[in-house]
Amino acid sequence: MILSASYRTDIPAFYGEWFMQRLISGRVAWRNPYGGGLHHLDLLPEVVEAFVFWTRNPAPFFPVLEWLARRDWPFVIQITITGYPRPLEASVPPAEKIVTTLRSITDSFGPGRLVWRYDPVFLSDLTPSAFHREQVTRLADMLEGLVDEAVLSFAQIYAKTRRNSDHAGKRYGFAWHDPSAEEKRQLLAELAALLKARNIRPSLCSQPELLSEELAPARCIDAKRLSALAGRPILARTKGNREGCLCAESRDIGRYDSCPHGCVYCYAVTSSARAKARYRAHDPRAEAL
Repeated sequence: MILSASYRTDIPAFYGEWFMQRLISGRVAWRNPYGGGLHHLDLLPEVVEAFVFWTRNPAPFFPVLEWLARRDWPFVIQITITGYPRPLEASVPPAEKIVTTLRSITDSFGPGRLVWRYDPVFLSDLTPSAFHREQVTRLADMLEGLVDEAVLSFAQIYAKTRRNSDHAGKRYGFAWHDPSAEEKRQLLAELAALLKARNIRPSLCSQPELLSEELAPARCIDAKRLSALAGRPILARTKGNREGCLCAESRDIGRYDSCPHGCVYCYAVTSSARAKARYRAHDPRAEAL
């Protein structure tokens, strides 16, 4: 089994102590976000073959990565770096700080462990198309040689995304919009070309209607990448969690509405206040988040 930690929240940034306690105990619990009781999983190499971590800030998680590396337990980090203005990303560390951490991770644990996510692409008065072209260029220049793949996708505008984005727009005085499919394809093609020019392979996450010759579908939970790091086959069937998702089958142990980064476009947070309250109330000794 591949363990995902977590596309529902940022475990490396905020819950590293809890995750370390789960590793030491050899057991973790989680709840199905759509109902049901508590489920348990043994955190043993014969059960969990590899890990995929999702984060905007892996620096607090370094002790966990060292713990796993000492045990030859393979891991990949899906690292989101967008560098959007504060009204859109209230408490995400600066890109330059994150890139410094990524260099330390590559130096300590070797290449192939990092996948950059410029995701989601969000269009607003603060982040028009020109912003994204300039930002991808700037970030790709910093990340060239550290990552070999960049995952792109446009923001999915769910009801909670619309509500949170509208609220932020009123508070900070900006407008946002969900562009047409043709606008999306055009901008994605431009971003893909910028990435390729810097030896970074562009891919597209779970938006098959926007695929093109420039963009291959992403496999964010990638058994092939994990196998290369492990030096042995990690076998997992393709089992995506939405249309167009080509991820390998995994178990995600995160919890929605628990990430306090404050990104207004986030699909995993209904209420920023609720997420912050859950973070403050979190018990690092608990079985589940």
